Amino acid sequence: MAVTAHRPTARKRQADTPSGRPARRRGRVQWKGYLYALPALAVLTVFLLIPLGQLVQISLFHWDGISASTWAGLSNYTEIARDPRLRAGFLHSLVLILFFSVLPIALALALAAITTRAARLRGVSVFRALIFLPQVVAMVVTATAWTAIYAPDGVLNTALRAIGLDAVARPWLGDFSTALPSVGLVGTWLEIGLCLVLFIAGIGQIPGELYEAAKLDGAGLVREFLAVTLPGLRGQITVALTLTVIAALKTFDLVYVATHGGPGNATSLPAFEVYNRAFGTGQVGSACAIAVVLTAVILLITFLITKLQPEEDGT
Repeated sequence: MAVTAHRPTARKRQADTPSGRPARRRGRVQWKGYLYALPALAVLTVFLLIPLGQLVQISLFHWDGISASTWAGLSNYTEIARDPRLRAGFLHSLVLILFFSVLPIALALALAAITTRAARLRGVSVFRALIFLPQVVAMVVTATAWTAIYAPDGVLNTALRAIGLDAVARPWLGDFSTALPSVGLVGTWLEIGLCLVLFIAGIGQIPGELYEAAKLDGAGLVREFLAVTLPGLRGQITVALTLTVIAALKTFDLVYVATHGGPGNATSLPAFEVYNRAFGTGQVGSACAIAVVLTAVILLITFLITKLQPEEDGT
Protein backbone atom coordinates (compact mmCIF):
# COMPACT_ATOMS: atom_id res chain seq x y z
CA MET A 1 0.00 0.00 0.00
CA ALA A 2 1.53 3.32 -1.06
CA VAL A 3 2.01 5.99 1.53
CA THR A 4 1.58 9.52 0.29
CA ALA A 5 3.51 12.37 1.93
CA HIS A 6 1.39 15.27 2.95
CA ARG A 7 2.77 18.77 2.59
CA PRO A 8 2.22 20.97 5.62
CA THR A 9 -0.43 23.54 5.04
CA ALA A 10 0.27 27.28 5.25
CA ARG A 11 -1.54 27.40 8.60
CA LYS A 12 0.64 24.57 9.93
CA ARG A 13 3.83 26.32 8.79
CA GLN A 14 2.65 29.50 10.46
CA ALA A 15 2.04 27.66 13.73
CA ASP A 16 5.53 26.16 13.59
CA THR A 17 7.18 29.54 13.73
CA PRO A 18 8.67 30.38 17.18
CA SER A 19 6.15 33.11 17.86
CA GLY A 20 3.20 31.52 16.10
CA ARG A 21 3.04 34.54 13.76
CA PRO A 22 4.03 34.98 10.13
CA ALA A 23 7.59 36.09 9.50
CA ARG A 24 6.34 39.20 7.69
CA ARG A 25 4.28 40.16 10.74
CA ARG A 26 7.29 39.78 13.06
CA GLY A 27 9.42 41.94 10.80
CA ARG A 28 6.74 44.61 10.76
CA VAL A 29 6.63 44.61 14.57
CA GLN A 30 10.43 45.00 14.73
CA TRP A 31 10.30 48.02 12.43
CA LYS A 32 7.68 49.58 14.66
CA GLY A 33 10.14 49.34 17.55
CA TYR A 34 12.72 51.30 15.54
CA LEU A 35 10.09 53.93 14.81
CA TYR A 36 9.54 54.43 18.55
CA ALA A 37 13.29 55.01 18.98
CA LEU A 38 13.50 57.34 15.99
CA PRO A 39 12.92 60.64 17.93
CA ALA A 40 15.71 59.80 20.38
CA LEU A 41 18.01 58.79 17.51
CA ALA A 42 17.23 62.06 15.73
CA VAL A 43 18.14 64.11 18.80
CA LEU A 44 21.31 62.03 19.27
CA THR A 45 22.29 62.57 15.65
CA VAL A 46 21.68 66.33 15.62
CA PHE A 47 23.27 67.17 18.97
CA LEU A 48 26.02 64.53 19.23
CA LEU A 49 26.92 62.62 16.10
CA ILE A 50 26.94 65.55 13.66
CA PRO A 51 28.98 67.83 16.00
CA LEU A 52 31.35 64.93 16.63
CA GLY A 53 31.83 64.52 12.90
CA GLN A 54 32.51 68.25 12.54
CA LEU A 55 34.98 68.00 15.43
CA VAL A 56 36.93 65.30 13.59
CA GLN A 57 36.80 67.34 10.38
CA ILE A 58 38.16 70.52 11.99
CA SER A 59 40.92 68.53 13.70
CA LEU A 60 42.40 67.86 10.25
CA PHE A 61 42.96 71.57 9.56
CA HIS A 62 45.04 74.44 10.90
CA TRP A 63 42.46 77.06 11.86
CA ASP A 64 42.34 79.99 14.25
CA GLY A 65 38.55 80.20 14.27
CA ILE A 66 38.39 83.34 12.12
CA SER A 67 40.53 83.26 9.00
CA ALA A 68 40.58 80.59 6.30
CA SER A 69 41.73 77.14 7.34
CA THR A 70 44.59 75.17 5.78
CA TRP A 71 44.92 71.42 5.47
CA ALA A 72 46.92 69.84 8.28
CA GLY A 73 46.26 66.15 7.86
CA LEU A 74 47.35 64.24 10.95
CA SER A 75 49.87 66.85 12.10
CA ASN A 76 47.56 68.02 14.90
CA TYR A 77 47.48 64.47 16.20
CA THR A 78 51.21 63.87 15.93
CA GLU A 79 51.73 67.13 17.83
CA ILE A 80 50.00 65.55 20.83
CA ALA A 81 52.73 62.90 20.96
CA ARG A 82 55.54 65.43 20.40
CA ASP A 83 54.44 68.29 22.65
CA PRO A 84 55.67 67.74 26.24
CA ARG A 85 52.88 69.91 27.65
CA LEU A 86 50.17 67.85 25.97
CA ARG A 87 51.79 64.56 26.99
CA ALA A 88 52.02 65.82 30.55
CA GLY A 89 48.33 66.74 30.47
CA PHE A 90 47.29 63.16 29.69
CA LEU A 91 49.66 61.83 32.36
CA HIS A 92 48.13 64.23 34.88
CA SER A 93 44.69 62.81 34.02
CA LEU A 94 45.95 59.32 34.83
CA VAL A 95 47.19 60.60 38.18
CA LEU A 96 43.80 62.17 38.88
CA ILE A 97 42.15 58.76 38.34
CA LEU A 98 43.85 57.69 41.57
CA PHE A 99 42.29 60.60 43.46
CA PHE A 100 38.92 60.75 41.69
CA SER A 101 38.28 57.02 41.45
CA VAL A 102 40.52 54.64 43.41
CA LEU A 103 40.59 56.54 46.72
CA PRO A 104 36.86 57.45 46.77
CA ILE A 105 35.83 53.88 45.99
CA ALA A 106 38.10 52.42 48.68
CA LEU A 107 36.98 54.94 51.31
CA ALA A 108 33.31 54.63 50.32
CA LEU A 109 33.46 50.85 50.64
CA ALA A 110 34.80 51.19 54.18
CA LEU A 111 32.24 53.85 55.09
CA ALA A 112 29.39 51.83 53.59
CA ALA A 113 30.36 48.76 55.60
CA ILE A 114 30.60 50.82 58.80
CA THR A 115 27.43 52.86 58.36
CA THR A 116 25.30 49.83 57.44
CA ARG A 117 26.53 48.11 60.60
CA ALA A 118 25.70 51.22 62.63
CA ALA A 119 22.41 51.92 60.84
CA ARG A 120 20.51 52.09 64.12
CA LEU A 121 22.81 54.66 65.68
CA ARG A 122 21.52 58.22 65.95
CA GLY A 123 22.95 60.63 63.41
CA VAL A 124 24.05 58.10 60.79
CA SER A 125 21.57 59.43 58.22
CA VAL A 126 22.85 62.98 58.80
CA PHE A 127 26.41 61.75 58.28
CA ARG A 128 25.43 60.14 54.96
CA ALA A 129 23.74 63.35 53.83
CA LEU A 130 26.81 65.43 54.68
CA ILE A 131 29.05 63.04 52.75
CA PHE A 132 26.79 63.32 49.69
CA LEU A 133 26.45 67.11 49.96
CA PRO A 134 29.39 67.96 47.63
CA GLN A 135 27.50 66.30 44.77
CA VAL A 136 24.78 68.95 44.83
CA VAL A 137 27.14 71.95 45.07
CA ALA A 138 28.19 73.63 41.82
CA MET A 139 31.77 72.85 40.83
CA VAL A 140 32.64 76.55 40.54
CA VAL A 141 31.54 77.08 44.14
CA THR A 142 33.51 74.05 45.26
CA ALA A 143 36.65 75.18 43.43
CA THR A 144 36.39 78.70 44.85
CA ALA A 145 35.96 77.40 48.39
CA TRP A 146 38.94 75.03 48.16
CA THR A 147 41.08 77.75 46.60
CA ALA A 148 40.44 79.80 49.73
CA ILE A 149 41.25 76.79 51.94
CA TYR A 150 44.55 76.14 50.11
CA ALA A 151 45.57 79.84 50.08
CA PRO A 152 48.84 80.82 51.86
CA ASP A 153 46.77 82.44 54.61
CA GLY A 154 43.88 80.02 54.26
CA VAL A 155 42.24 77.67 56.73
CA LEU A 156 44.62 74.78 56.10
CA ASN A 157 47.85 76.71 56.67
CA THR A 158 46.33 78.53 59.65
CA ALA A 159 45.46 75.20 61.25
CA LEU A 160 48.94 73.80 60.55
CA ARG A 161 50.61 76.82 62.13
CA ALA A 162 48.28 76.63 65.12
CA ILE A 163 49.54 73.11 65.95
CA GLY A 164 53.20 73.98 65.38
CA LEU A 165 53.61 72.63 61.84
CA ASP A 166 54.83 75.85 60.27
CA ALA A 167 57.35 73.96 58.14
CA VAL A 168 54.53 72.01 56.45
CA ALA A 169 52.49 75.11 55.55
CA ARG A 170 52.91 76.24 51.95
CA PRO A 171 50.96 77.70 49.00
CA TRP A 172 49.45 74.34 48.11
CA LEU A 173 48.13 75.31 44.68
CA GLY A 174 51.22 77.36 43.85
CA ASP A 175 53.80 74.68 44.62
CA PHE A 176 54.87 72.43 41.72
CA SER A 177 55.03 69.36 43.97
CA THR A 178 51.66 69.79 45.68
CA ALA A 179 49.41 71.50 43.12
CA LEU A 180 48.20 68.35 41.33
CA PRO A 181 47.69 66.25 44.51
CA SER A 182 45.81 69.19 46.06
CA VAL A 183 43.45 69.28 43.08
CA GLY A 184 43.13 65.51 43.27
CA LEU A 185 42.12 65.58 46.94
CA VAL A 186 39.28 67.94 46.04
CA GLY A 187 38.14 65.26 43.58
CA THR A 188 38.33 62.63 46.33
CA TRP A 189 36.16 64.79 48.56
CA LEU A 190 33.67 65.25 45.70
CA GLU A 191 33.32 61.62 44.63
CA ILE A 192 33.10 59.84 47.99
CA GLY A 193 29.44 60.78 48.41
CA LEU A 194 28.42 59.38 45.03
CA CYS A 195 30.23 56.10 45.65
CA LEU A 196 28.83 55.83 49.18
CA VAL A 197 25.22 56.18 47.98
CA LEU A 198 25.76 53.53 45.30
CA PHE A 199 27.34 51.08 47.74
CA ILE A 200 24.73 51.54 50.47
CA ALA A 201 22.00 50.86 47.91
CA GLY A 202 23.89 47.78 46.72
CA ILE A 203 24.35 46.40 50.23
CA GLY A 204 20.60 46.70 50.74
CA GLN A 205 20.09 44.32 47.78
CA ILE A 206 22.37 41.58 49.13
CA PRO A 207 20.27 38.73 50.62
CA GLY A 208 20.46 38.62 54.41
CA GLU A 209 20.78 34.83 54.27
CA LEU A 210 24.31 35.23 52.94
CA TYR A 211 25.36 37.20 56.01
CA GLU A 212 23.68 34.67 58.30
CA ALA A 213 25.49 31.82 56.56
CA ALA A 214 28.80 33.66 56.92
CA LYS A 215 28.19 34.14 60.65
CA LEU A 216 27.37 30.44 61.05
CA ASP A 217 30.68 29.64 59.36
CA GLY A 218 32.44 31.78 61.96
CA ALA A 219 33.35 34.65 59.64
CA GLY A 220 34.41 37.88 61.31
CA LEU A 221 33.67 41.38 60.08
CA VAL A 222 36.60 41.51 57.67
CA ARG A 223 36.02 38.06 56.22
CA GLU A 224 32.28 38.74 55.95
CA PHE A 225 33.03 41.91 54.02
CA LEU A 226 35.45 40.16 51.66
CA ALA A 227 33.31 37.05 51.13
CA VAL A 228 29.80 38.54 50.99
CA THR A 229 29.70 42.33 50.72
CA LEU A 230 32.47 42.91 48.19
CA PRO A 231 31.30 40.28 45.64
CA GLY A 232 27.73 41.51 46.06
CA LEU A 233 28.80 45.06 45.17
CA ARG A 234 30.58 44.13 41.96
CA GLY A 235 27.95 45.80 39.78
CA GLN A 236 27.88 48.98 41.88
CA ILE A 237 31.69 49.14 41.90
CA THR A 238 31.67 48.95 38.09
CA VAL A 239 29.19 51.83 37.88
CA ALA A 240 31.15 53.91 40.40
CA LEU A 241 34.41 53.19 38.61
CA THR A 242 32.93 54.25 35.27
CA LEU A 243 31.47 57.51 36.58
CA THR A 244 34.53 58.53 38.60
CA VAL A 245 37.06 57.70 35.89
CA ILE A 246 35.09 59.76 33.38
CA ALA A 247 34.94 62.61 35.91
CA ALA A 248 38.73 62.47 36.31
CA LEU A 249 39.43 62.45 32.58
CA LYS A 250 37.08 65.32 31.71
CA THR A 251 37.96 67.59 34.64
CA PHE A 252 38.01 71.20 33.49
CA ASP A 253 36.13 73.65 35.70
CA LEU A 254 37.99 72.68 38.89
CA VAL A 255 41.38 73.34 37.26
CA TYR A 256 40.17 76.43 35.42
CA VAL A 257 38.97 78.13 38.60
CA ALA A 258 41.62 76.87 41.04
CA THR A 259 44.92 76.86 39.12
CA HIS A 260 44.32 77.73 35.45
CA GLY A 261 46.69 74.89 34.63
CA GLY A 262 49.53 76.25 36.78
CA PRO A 263 51.95 76.62 38.26
CA GLY A 264 53.64 76.22 34.89
CA ASN A 265 51.82 73.21 33.49
CA ALA A 266 51.74 71.24 36.76
CA THR A 267 47.94 70.90 36.66
CA SER A 268 47.41 71.10 32.91
CA LEU A 269 44.76 68.60 31.74
CA PRO A 270 43.49 67.66 28.26
CA ALA A 271 40.06 69.26 28.80
CA PHE A 272 41.71 72.49 29.93
CA GLU A 273 44.10 72.41 26.96
CA VAL A 274 41.11 72.08 24.62
CA TYR A 275 39.64 75.29 26.04
CA ASN A 276 42.97 77.12 26.25
CA ARG A 277 43.98 76.36 22.66
CA ALA A 278 40.56 77.04 21.16
CA PHE A 279 39.83 80.31 22.98
CA GLY A 280 43.24 81.40 24.30
CA THR A 281 45.82 80.80 21.59
CA GLY A 282 43.58 80.43 18.54
CA GLN A 283 44.63 76.85 17.74
CA VAL A 284 41.16 75.48 17.05
CA GLY A 285 42.35 72.55 14.92
CA SER A 286 44.78 71.43 17.60
CA ALA A 287 42.08 71.81 20.27
CA CYS A 288 39.72 69.60 18.27
CA ALA A 289 42.42 66.95 17.83
CA ILE A 290 42.99 66.87 21.61
CA ALA A 291 39.22 66.57 22.14
CA VAL A 292 39.02 63.65 19.70
CA VAL A 293 41.88 61.81 21.40
CA LEU A 294 40.38 62.48 24.83
CA THR A 295 37.01 61.14 23.67
CA ALA A 296 38.66 58.01 22.30
CA VAL A 297 40.55 57.46 25.57
CA ILE A 298 37.35 57.85 27.61
CA LEU A 299 35.45 55.42 25.36
CA LEU A 300 38.27 52.87 25.51
CA ILE A 301 38.63 52.99 29.29
CA THR A 302 34.84 52.89 29.74
CA PHE A 303 34.65 49.82 27.48
CA LEU A 304 37.35 48.06 29.49
CA ILE A 305 35.62 48.89 32.77
CA THR A 306 32.29 47.49 31.54
CA LYS A 307 33.99 44.12 31.19
CA LEU A 308 33.97 44.00 34.99
CA GLN A 309 30.17 44.15 35.01
CA PRO A 310 28.76 40.81 36.25
CA GLU A 311 26.62 38.89 33.79
CA GLU A 312 22.91 38.69 34.44
CA ASP A 313 21.45 35.46 35.71
CA GLY A 314 20.58 33.07 32.95
CA THR A 315 23.01 34.52 30.42
